[in-house]
Amino acid sequence: MSLLSHRLQLKVAQKQILTPGLVQMVTVLQLNRLELREMISQEIAKNPVLDEAADEAGEELSPEEVQQLLEAERVAEPSDQSILEAANGDGAPDGMSALDTEVPEAAAPAPVVEGGAPAAEASTDVPEPEKAATDPFDEIDFGSFFDDYLDPGYKSPSSEQVDKPSFETFLSAPVTLGDYLRSQLSMVPLADDIRDAADSIIGNLDESGYLTASLEEIAASGEHSPANVEAALAEVQKLDPAGVGARDVRECLLLQIDSRNGRGGVAWQIVADHLKLVELKQNRELARLLGRPIEHILTALQVIRHLNPRPGLKYSGQGARQVEPDVHIFKEGDSFIIQLNDEDLPQLRLNANYRRMLDRTQEPNREVRNYVKERYASALQLMKNIEQRKQTILKVCQSVVRRQMDFLDRGIDSLKPMMIKEIAEEIGVHPSTVSRAVANKYAHTPQGVFELRYFFSEAVQGPSGAGTPLLIVKRMVKKMIEEENPAHPLTDEQITARLQAGGIEVTRRTVAKYREDMKIPSTHQRRVRA
Repeated sequence: MSLLSHRLQLKVAQKQILTPGLVQMVTVLQLNRLELREMISQEIAKNPVLDEAADEAGEELSPEEVQQLLEAERVAEPSDQSILEAANGDGAPDGMSALDTEVPEAAAPAPVVEGGAPAAEASTDVPEPEKAATDPFDEIDFGSFFDDYLDPGYKSPSSEQVDKPSFETFLSAPVTLGDYLRSQLSMVPLADDIRDAADSIIGNLDESGYLTASLEEIAASGEHSPANVEAALAEVQKLDPAGVGARDVRECLLLQIDSRNGRGGVAWQIVADHLKLVELKQNRELARLLGRPIEHILTALQVIRHLNPRPGLKYSGQGARQVEPDVHIFKEGDSFIIQLNDEDLPQLRLNANYRRMLDRTQEPNREVRNYVKERYASALQLMKNIEQRKQTILKVCQSVVRRQMDFLDRGIDSLKPMMIKEIAEEIGVHPSTVSRAVANKYAHTPQGVFELRYFFSEAVQGPSGAGTPLLIVKRMVKKMIEEENPAHPLTDEQITARLQAGGIEVTRRTVAKYREDMKIPSTHQRRVRA
């Protein structure tokens, strides 16, 4: 029988631990330009020894001087080795002591008398100039005099100091769907109970304009009567945009046809009773069921195609996304130039005013000295990581440009397959480093603005054994479908045969997957029956 007991056991194991400096390096590398600018601003606010460089900046410490300061402190206190390892510097020049260095004040130039000799050498009996008498006119505030006595109009005391509105007051805010509907509802004469129920209905609309809650749930949650909720829904469905407040696609399309005075027409009958046949493109069947000529059916279908199944998205969409390129790639002569877009990034400098706090003769408190050393080491680590991020992105972009010169010259059809692993092996880093370097970053090229990840695409077996990028194969499939005969659309087998005839080895299942990725319907759904 085994007995449970406590034992002490000693073993040696290797464990990978990410230091704070390494974590920061990984974080900085995957930030784009806007995120990096925000991070630098936050670090400047948190770290007192870190300043933003300006044209009129005062005394500044170089990283080498900071390293020497930390080395001088380490001689007496070797326990601070971990702090010094975080600061990456090469040391100050020989014969230079940062602790004893004093910035000399600029000496005032000696006055010069006639003849070019300094005044101190020309005569030692020069009397000290008397202090100039105060000009009585300097005591008069002429600006206030003209404002108070020469103003052409009367100015009351209450109007002398007027609080001007902020400029932000004049900035327009985006109009949401709810705000737009409520502004229309405020001009419609309604009873208070119905208006409250309509407000509850507007609050339950999704971004597409559809009603997400049932009328019973709205009546129960808002303590409205069912009759008031029904009347309120009818009023909301009369508002612009047409189709808002619908509970499904069929009702949404019917509301839009009704707003065009099409109630009871061919388009109304098709949407109301035969919407499934529209999806299957059974035009002749629609003509037979409605007893109408095929020309009338085609005209009605054209009207239906111009309806908007998501009417509220106009006021609920996120809008266009603004992108600021992190890299500019432009051609100069026969070569391409790569330039990082870091013009508006804050340029960092080390504040020299805290240097005296590292000297124990001037700052006896050990905790204060340790805190300042820690802040200097953190600032050095951040500056090192930002510079390393810059060099890594430049190396990645240089490798990408060397491989994609045909794309930069001729366009997307000349894109070559390229994997992240290949770039990582070329520049000598881990693939995860390349992945972080291209994450959420954009490049401005002669062919337009592209995400850096856009250039990476796996290869599909192409003509003569060469690799064809997956993106190009998808474009070829899409182009074939766009040029097909609508009455006899291409099947996946036919598209596969055409690609194989061009030397691209793919299977039918692969083509079907590409088509589904591009949200292209199947052959049966694309067929248009006359």
